Parts: sequence; C-alpha cells; structure tokens
Amino acid sequence: MAKAPTVIGVLTEPPALTWWKVNRHKVFGVTGLLIGYVVGTHLHGAPEQQPDTPRPGHTTPAPTTPGEHATRTAHGLAA
Repeated sequence: MAKAPTVIGVLTEPPALTWWKVNRHKVFGVTGLLIGYVVGTHLHGAPEQQPDTPRPGHTTPAPTTPGEHATRTAHGLAA
C-alpha cells in the first residue's frame, strides 16, 4: 500500500503591496529629474579665471603719414 502524502509546507498569498512600495521608484525618478533640471538651469558655474600673463595695454596704431602705403596681399606687395 502507498504511503499518504506528507505536507512539507503551506503556500500563502503575500499581502497586497502598498501604493508607496509599488510606485516609489517612479517618485524618486521624477524627483531626481526635477532637481537636475533646477540645478542645470538656475545655478551658474564659477567664472573663468583670467590668465596670469599680462596683456599689452594698447595695440600699435596705424601709420599717420599721408600717401599710399604698401599692403600685403596673397601674391606679394601691392602698391
């Protein structure tokens, strides 16, 4: 005669998840995107540092003598 089956365990249905456990990843994702948007659009970065090398105080002025001046072109001097 065959032995009667033995009960090893009992399966029960887990309790229903709460709204928070079902949707928290969505809440965190949307919150992170909003914070990233605010930081990216409303905060300004540090200003660029100026180089330490001094710049000239002025540029060389154009010659003040009247008359024609030799100008350089791609083909040489034009008078």
